[in-house]
Amino acid sequence: MSRFRAFVVAATIIQGVAALNNGVAKLPVLRLEAWNAFQCNIDQDVIVDTAKLMISLGLREVGYEHIDLDDCWAEKNRTSSGELTPDKTRFSKGFNWVTDQVHSMGMKAGIYCDSGWFTCAGYPGSFDHEEQDAKTFVDWGFDLLKYDNCAIPYDDILKQNTFGKYQRMSDAIASVAKSTGKPPLIFSLCEWGWSQVWIWGQQVGQSWRVQGDLEPYWASVASTINFSSFITMAADFFGHNDLDILQIGQGNLTVDESKTHFTSWALMKSPLLISTNLSTIASSDLEILKNQEILAINQDPEVGTSISPFRWGVNPDWTSDPLHPAGYWSGPTQNGTVFMLINTLDSPTDMFFNLTESPWIRAGRQYSVRDLWTHTDNGTAARNFTANAVPAHGVVALLMKDAGDEPAGLEPKCAVWYQCTDQNGTSVGG
Repeated sequence: MSRFRAFVVAATIIQGVAALNNGVAKLPVLRLEAWNAFQCNIDQDVIVDTAKLMISLGLREVGYEHIDLDDCWAEKNRTSSGELTPDKTRFSKGFNWVTDQVHSMGMKAGIYCDSGWFTCAGYPGSFDHEEQDAKTFVDWGFDLLKYDNCAIPYDDILKQNTFGKYQRMSDAIASVAKSTGKPPLIFSLCEWGWSQVWIWGQQVGQSWRVQGDLEPYWASVASTINFSSFITMAADFFGHNDLDILQIGQGNLTVDESKTHFTSWALMKSPLLISTNLSTIASSDLEILKNQEILAINQDPEVGTSISPFRWGVNPDWTSDPLHPAGYWSGPTQNGTVFMLINTLDSPTDMFFNLTESPWIRAGRQYSVRDLWTHTDNGTAARNFTANAVPAHGVVALLMKDAGDEPAGLEPKCAVWYQCTDQNGTSVGG
């Protein structure tokens, strides 16, 4: 089966699957995750101090409400009764103290574990301890579980596929919520996409990784945009393609590339995971992460679906090209139609499109144009639009709202010439 054929099959299956609506994470979760900045060098003070920085830097105010642990938080061995315990030195006050501190700031806390024998860093995984661990995480006061995919048991022990392995923890989370009366843990699947998780992930959790680890350079960002362009139909309320940790602030992306990275993740309704050290973050990176007009679309309470490409641009439509993904995207929002234009070339270029190439735009109407990066109102557009000199690897994000009938007397009669016909049957062309 060709790669394109596989995408078509995946899209057909996805359209028939309902998302897991258990009352949590209707919208993508905005959070900070400690891994890129600290890896295993984490402790209770790092978590609490980072939460305080999220408030003082204004991140919580714009919606980043979660602070999450990643790997390496546990003792290397379970107790005699099979319980997980936090590292006695680095988390000497216990996790209830940590989560109490986070909750007292009006924020939520997340923890990490693995579906196999061990986590990716060699700490105890949750296989065969799913309900025990889910209960422990809830008792410690955590709100979210990131669940990895390392150290998979042998087939004759596992006797399941990847879907079934994650279903075990999903069932455990549901069981614990029922027995405790507390909200279920938000379940963030870190499965890397090898088993086409975007097809089945929405049956067991609220978000699912679609590929391997993202790297802080343009080729990696572009490749992820390319891959994700074929599975946008999987995203909606209560279920989100997770495009991985935001690499903004990691030092290898230009400002224009960082804006493209952030815009793509946000408008495709990915969870947004900051993973930089906030004590050293550049003001320009912080400004990108706090773009409230972009965040408002990621957190749209009325439209849960992702934007999708309406034209690829550099390549013929439906071409998979990791260095030159689709350039022309659109989607509905509660306040109009959002457009994303990505210049995948290595030099500035003009980007032109007919408005009705987007399925969310009506012919014969004009639209007000709001630039979501310059935060300016730029008049109206009728029939078509040109973004001039879009920077290399840069992005233009526009919100267009219906502003009434287009001006009278525009020629040609149809902006898109194909099958444009007079009442008498004459083709009027363009």
